[in-house]
Amino acid sequence: MQRNTFIKLTTVLATGLLLNTPAHAQTTTINVAAIADFAGPYASVMPQMQGGRLAVIEWWNKEVGSKLNVQIAVKTFDTRYDVAQTASLWPGIKAELKPVLVLGLGGPDAAALQQRLPDDKVPMLMGTAAYGFGWKPNQWVLNLRPTYPHEAAGFLEWFRATKLQDKRPVKVAIITSEATPAYADMAKGLQSYTKANPDKATFVEAIWTEVQPTDLTLPVRRLVNAGTDVIVIQTNTAQAVAAKRALQALGKNVPIMLSLHNGVVGSSKALGDPNGFADDFEVGAIADATEDDTAARKFYRMLQEKHGLKSGWNAMTIMGLGQSIVAVRSIEATLKAKGAGKVTGEAVRETLLASQFTSNDLMGVLPGMDFSNDAPFPTGTSKVNIATMKDGKVFRAAGDVTVPMVNKW
Repeated sequence: MQRNTFIKLTTVLATGLLLNTPAHAQTTTINVAAIADFAGPYASVMPQMQGGRLAVIEWWNKEVGSKLNVQIAVKTFDTRYDVAQTASLWPGIKAELKPVLVLGLGGPDAAALQQRLPDDKVPMLMGTAAYGFGWKPNQWVLNLRPTYPHEAAGFLEWFRATKLQDKRPVKVAIITSEATPAYADMAKGLQSYTKANPDKATFVEAIWTEVQPTDLTLPVRRLVNAGTDVIVIQTNTAQAVAAKRALQALGKNVPIMLSLHNGVVGSSKALGDPNGFADDFEVGAIADATEDDTAARKFYRMLQEKHGLKSGWNAMTIMGLGQSIVAVRSIEATLKAKGAGKVTGEAVRETLLASQFTSNDLMGVLPGMDFSNDAPFPTGTSKVNIATMKDGKVFRAAGDVTVPMVNKW
């Protein structure tokens, strides 16, 4: 299945009289490919992320690109969050679009294309956290956030300090799957962190299950009996819902730490209870979907009012906003440095590695962005925001929490 989304291209009226140029200037089109999942495990939340992506592109085309006689065209491909599907479609995508950038979705995209993109000279930006298997120098798959274990470690150290008053290590377990390399990587990284920091965290168990499990009551009972303080689920809403139902069946309330793509709002909706994940947490090194009047929230409202953004104010939308704002800023910087005719995938990657975008550049959606050849994720600007749910609304529990050092695994 494939869904194509186009940003309509317009002929831009040049300011010819002022610049002593012809009245009409030719518009240059720059192609970007986007990978989506409208039929797999993220089908329920993908429209939110997609809305955020496209609204930013439309805003940039009207507010920035029109002045540069450049428009960015996006074409979206549904790969069902499947490694084989991504690998199968990529040669056609590359031949058809000749994209200068790919907006990736998740682990299957990184696994399928990590070895191909250096030869194809096309960088891929991921709105998700990074993966340990991609933690190598000279990468072309670049994440806007540090690894999932980095984000989990930042949360665990905050939890230990605030909930346990630093009196003992946090007892942490993880629910994940071996179905994708990214899911398996989450457990490996968390185990690496706890092994290196026994004074801060104790690893209880990794529950390996299906991507969309039906009943986790028995394994969750083991976690409860072991005195688990926190259950980490950074995979998807299906596993989060299965774990919550298991806890409800057992009459227990162990806090669950979620990532952004399976956050408290989306998981509550999938559970069928708008307050279903009350007192649980979602964590990410990006703006949180709280009610605070932040710069990111103001940017979102502007996109709603002026550029037709329909997606709700939630973590998936924010991931789409963050992914696209880095994409358009990197293309914009490349345009200004090299000119429209020299915006290639290789040139855009060079810009990403050479630039340090500020939070203002990124409309407050990200704390900043600084890549290097050593790591395919921000190396100096990352901090996590921690949000929780009460009465069906999301509130910030902590902001700008330091991300600790996590050893490579």
